[in-house]
Amino acid sequence: MKYFFLSLIALAILVVGVFGFRGDKFSQAPIEVFPDMDNQDKIKAQKPSGFYADGMGSRRPVLGTVPRNADSGVMPIEFGAGRDGYYFTGELEGTFGNGMPEELNLKEEKDSIGLLGRGREMFNVHCAICHGKAGDGKGVVATYMNKSGAPVPTLLDHTQDKSPDGYIYHVISKGKNLMSGYEHNLPVRDRWAIVAYLRALQASAK
Repeated sequence: MKYFFLSLIALAILVVGVFGFRGDKFSQAPIEVFPDMDNQDKIKAQKPSGFYADGMGSRRPVLGTVPRNADSGVMPIEFGAGRDGYYFTGELEGTFGNGMPEELNLKEEKDSIGLLGRGREMFNVHCAICHGKAGDGKGVVATYMNKSGAPVPTLLDHTQDKSPDGYIYHVISKGKNLMSGYEHNLPVRDRWAIVAYLRALQASAK
């Protein structure tokens, strides 16, 4: 029995010798059996960082980042919430209008080409999965929707072709039937870009 107590005392001395008493201060970092993420590779705001070549921890926002709010109340990427006018609603004097809004600044041919290119990119990301890249209603989702009795409509028929530009913009924003709106996903300019690209698809299908 005495050997047990001697071993217990020796163990206690060893523990105190290694870890010290509670509240003791040491010049070296303590031994952490369970670090609990106390030490992390992270960057602190307004602090220097050797991770980047310029030595600065503060970085510019990623291209396309949308702020949660702004002092001026106007976002760099405009989603149009609470705004009036054809550019934001697709409506002119209580009815849906036609044509591209002046706010798009389509003054030269290169401006229109750039808008169509953006429209194609956004259409392929957000619309083609249902309506198909050609707008013919033969996207991946349509394969399953057709079997369930809720077919995805083509965007190339005469009904869609005769719809005002403002109405198409409105449907993209607010949705229709089983289609959800994209007013919180797509900035206003991108929605108009999709309208312009859809017109190009309809013209090429004739």
